[in-house]
Amino acid sequence: MKTKEFRITQILAHFVCGTAALLALMPFVLLFLASFTDNTWATAHGFSYFPGEWSLDAYKYIAGQWGTIGRAYGMTILVTAVGTTGSILMTTLFAYSISQRDVPGMRLLSFMLVFSMLFSGGLVSTYYIYVNYIHIKNTIWALIVPGLLMNAFNVILVRNYFTNSIPYSLIEAARLDGASEFSIFFKVVMPLSVPIVATIGLLSGLSYWNNWTNGLYYLTERGGGKYYTIQVILNNINENINQLKANASILDGMEIKFPSTTARMAIAMVGIIPVLILYPFFQKYFVKGITLGGVKE
Repeated sequence: MKTKEFRITQILAHFVCGTAALLALMPFVLLFLASFTDNTWATAHGFSYFPGEWSLDAYKYIAGQWGTIGRAYGMTILVTAVGTTGSILMTTLFAYSISQRDVPGMRLLSFMLVFSMLFSGGLVSTYYIYVNYIHIKNTIWALIVPGLLMNAFNVILVRNYFTNSIPYSLIEAARLDGASEFSIFFKVVMPLSVPIVATIGLLSGLSYWNNWTNGLYYLTERGGGKYYTIQVILNNINENINQLKANASILDGMEIKFPSTTARMAIAMVGIIPVLILYPFFQKYFVKGITLGGVKE
């Protein structure tokens, strides 16, 4: 029978969770409303949950520039799909290797993995190696390889999941039956690792989808403009608007031809739609994967 204290605790818990959910939802609601706000009104009064004037100019601008924005949207989907697939494959293979108990050298690899989380060569040296030795500048690989293809935190999550959630006796039994390591990995380990794979897939996918720094560092408009993603386009619009504001005195009397303020919100709105659609399908795996992968034996 439920006690009075239990009911009070439940009410307080629901109130706190509901408040937190509302606070998390409010920025998305404001983003949605801002994208439908009249640009002149938004420039004069700022964004509001109750705009004084409504307009579709921002979305008309996107439709008119869909040749550029649509290509960037498609490039974002391609980069996210290829990068996330590669990230999952590399992360799970690495994690499976260092989770093996009797293989020499795995402790050294684990140390190197943790070391990479604590220390970094820095942006300048990293940029120099990628541009001058790996030659990824102004190629699609500039959006996939640097800093995103494998994440040490994800590897540790997967390793802990393999160690704590998959019985080692299954792997030993498969070896006794003559299965190769790749067969064990793909036919035994991976089918039992759906929660953690979905978790790191979601984390990697969000990293790729939201990343704009690689485009800023490694792509130039002349040589790599065709590889721009939606986030790079949005960042360029922001930079152009800031330059226009900085040179307002020079541009006196000139009218900006597009809804600069609300267009950014509309492009951001279009950019997050796939994430909002896919996240509910991954949520149950995400919670379970983080919980099990974060436990250390």
